[in-house]
Amino acid sequence: MKKIILSAALLFFMSSKVSSCSWYDPDYEYFNLFTQSIIKDKSYLPFLHTLSNRFYGHEHFEIPDENIETWQRFFGNSLTYAETQILVEKMPMKDLNFFKKGVSGNAILSKLGSYQKYAEAIDYLIEAKYLEPFMRINFVESPDSFYYNAEENSKNATQLNVEKTVSALTSLYNAAKNPEIKLRYGYQLVRFHHYTRNYEASLQAFKKYVEPLQLKTAPYFLALDQFAGAQRGLKMTADANWNFFQVFINSKSRKESAFVSMKLSDSASFDNLMKRAKTSEEKNMAYFLLGFDDFSNPIPMMEKMYEIDPNSEILKVLAARSINELERSYLPIYFNNAKDASLSEKRTTETKTDVAKVPETSFWQKIKNFFSGIFGGKKSSDPENGNDQSESDLLKNPNRIPKFTKNEYDETSKDFATDLKLITSKIKEKSNDEFWKITDAYLAFLKKDYDESTKTLEEIKTTNPEYLAEISRMKMLNKITSQPRITPEFEDDLYKNYKEFFVAKAPAIEKDSTADHFGYEEYHAPSTSEFLKDILANRYFLQGEEAKSFLMNNQLSDLRYNPNLDLAKKLEAFFNKNDKTQFEQEIIAKNINDVGNTASFFNVLYGDFAMRSGDFERAKTYYEKGSDFSGIPLSEGIYDYNTGEYVKIADPSKVYNGFNNISSLIFGHNHLVSYGSPENEMMKAEKFVPEFPFIKANMNKLELSAGLLQLKKVAAGKDEKAAKANQLIGNLLYNTSALGFYRHVFVMDIDNSNGPKYHFDKTDSPFQFYYKNYSSNVFIAPDNFDLAIGFYKKALQNTLDKEQKARILFQMASAEQGKYYQYEAKNTFNANYDDPDWSKKQDEWMKNMDQSKNQKYRTYFVELKKNYAETQTSKGLQGTCSYYDYFMKKN
Repeated sequence: MKKIILSAALLFFMSSKVSSCSWYDPDYEYFNLFTQSIIKDKSYLPFLHTLSNRFYGHEHFEIPDENIETWQRFFGNSLTYAETQILVEKMPMKDLNFFKKGVSGNAILSKLGSYQKYAEAIDYLIEAKYLEPFMRINFVESPDSFYYNAEENSKNATQLNVEKTVSALTSLYNAAKNPEIKLRYGYQLVRFHHYTRNYEASLQAFKKYVEPLQLKTAPYFLALDQFAGAQRGLKMTADANWNFFQVFINSKSRKESAFVSMKLSDSASFDNLMKRAKTSEEKNMAYFLLGFDDFSNPIPMMEKMYEIDPNSEILKVLAARSINELERSYLPIYFNNAKDASLSEKRTTETKTDVAKVPETSFWQKIKNFFSGIFGGKKSSDPENGNDQSESDLLKNPNRIPKFTKNEYDETSKDFATDLKLITSKIKEKSNDEFWKITDAYLAFLKKDYDESTKTLEEIKTTNPEYLAEISRMKMLNKITSQPRITPEFEDDLYKNYKEFFVAKAPAIEKDSTADHFGYEEYHAPSTSEFLKDILANRYFLQGEEAKSFLMNNQLSDLRYNPNLDLAKKLEAFFNKNDKTQFEQEIIAKNINDVGNTASFFNVLYGDFAMRSGDFERAKTYYEKGSDFSGIPLSEGIYDYNTGEYVKIADPSKVYNGFNNISSLIFGHNHLVSYGSPENEMMKAEKFVPEFPFIKANMNKLELSAGLLQLKKVAAGKDEKAAKANQLIGNLLYNTSALGFYRHVFVMDIDNSNGPKYHFDKTDSPFQFYYKNYSSNVFIAPDNFDLAIGFYKKALQNTLDKEQKARILFQMASAEQGKYYQYEAKNTFNANYDDPDWSKKQDEWMKNMDQSKNQKYRTYFVELKKNYAETQTSKGLQGTCSYYDYFMKKN
């Protein structure tokens, strides 16, 4: 299952602007360490930064409705907010009618006392509840529409008798004595005319029934919202925008709808708002909307707002949004290593020089190391201690996170952290809100100025619980991220003071059927704990402690998916380390998991690498030490290409598990090529295999390596049997290469289905930050096809059998094809698709590749065609290999 996931995972991590999926949330692709919602005016929460929804926070926050609060005050605060909301929005009309008759047993209404006390209010609520189901505009479907309208049979305002409804509301308006209730009837009149598309009547109703009352309470702005809607219906765009703007400013709960209703699609719309703006609040709000709508560079708008009012609450909203935008570039949950260097060669060079370079040991350092050795200490250049970079070098390392990483898929992404810090530093000097000091400290943290960040945080005096929580977390982040080198002493401090961040489990996630099918779990919001693990993984990586870096983000079992010899040796050294700190024991070493006997796991892995390099003697030594290898887990079963399902294994003891049950056909040759078909249909044994009785029908890796050593002894001769032995060894090396049917045998896999190990284009470790998502990266040491060719050449020299020579040459040609694929992967076509000469350049590239292929990588096909075309072997190959048949028939 893991192999199927990997390709999808790679596609996902290529871009942070991936299209929406049921399991993907763009707000979960970075570490959100700055809590945007600490702004004090919660009515602006919807306008904080999010890419998941149009507005922020619906899943977390509920903004109090000022209309409910107004009703609550009207009833003398005898009801709670929740009770008032039930009364106004949810209570059935019949309950109010019973209360009016004096027979209601409703507990909420009983708190109001008698009906007579609030008679006008109760009568209004009865009328409002009668009207409410109809209070929506009638939907007029376009003649060209082909969408199903789910509400085509729902109620709307046109279903009421217009004349009777207006007459009733007017009569009730005139009869009401309380101005607040009178205002609410005026609102109903404005709304009713708007929803029946009597726009002019709606405007007149507002002027006649609402404005004269001169009350700017919640019902007024509800009415103004309807008034602006009627203006929009009459194409009075500028006036409508201005009135929606007033609703936006003065209403807490209707800011979202007012913003949506404003049509601010061009600079003229904003200019009109600015011309009408008289107060500082109006001007500030206009700048805010401009900054919100065009967020590519928020600094100019913040400068203008600062000049008007440095204490503006909406200025904090823009600042919070700006920080959140920066976080997405400074704190991604995954650094796409391959994307951060334009070429793999550049990436490799940077890794070797900037990250893992060990400076030449100085004279005094040599003396220090000498005396450290005498007294039992470790040299500072000891691999377990990391490399010998100074603390200053480590702090200045360009790959030390946090770091700004431009999103190449989003051309608008910019690093405006420095400019933002300049203005926040100015604002904090004039504003009386500690928010700005917190903001200033956080920006210093992103820019790695930990001393300034900590100093600013220490100066903050506040009792605001949200501020205090943010300050506490930021102090911890500064302490951990500012540490130049992660030493054993610092690990002890981490374990003592911050253990909960490293042992706490992620919240339980409920899988759906889709997640189960594709092998991923639904995403959860990245946590501070995960960020700290990334920080430590990055620090260990830069220090040269790659084993600890790997285990901070991965489990040892992940090494199976991309076996890496150098990393495996470092992991084994850490595994065998006797003096682990408590942090290393309880946090890092916990991820040495699920590989059975760990020592055997490493030895089998080493044996596999030795086999791929043709060192059969060394491989045998490792396999002897790894004979207790428990095998790769087979719980998933075997993938069936015909059904697309995993088939459970009835008897795992008879299936290849990474060590046991290797068929002698591994020494054979391809009859046909189909990786998903049974081996006995695809592979044929060489007819002379019985001459080598030590080749068993079913072998484990130890037996296989022992057999190869015996074959190698025979192969040292100069006779026909030596030729056959060399041919068998060549077959095994080819069959276990990326092109072979047994390509999985020496790369820690259970079958030959496609996966990251079988690619030709990613053969160098792509990591330059740390080893996060190790199993989702594609790389493995490349096959050396010349090894197989070398044994085939010896076989060719020693045999006199022409049919056998033809078979050997075809095998050599197949290995040579592997060399071409490697060459092709390193010389991919690279031109901008916008280039007007793109097609011409592609044709030229293909021409050059074909020329190289024919001149350098068809050596053995040419010889086979020239000298062995008439052999039965050659004719048989033409019937089973279409490419060879094409080559033979080509002039």
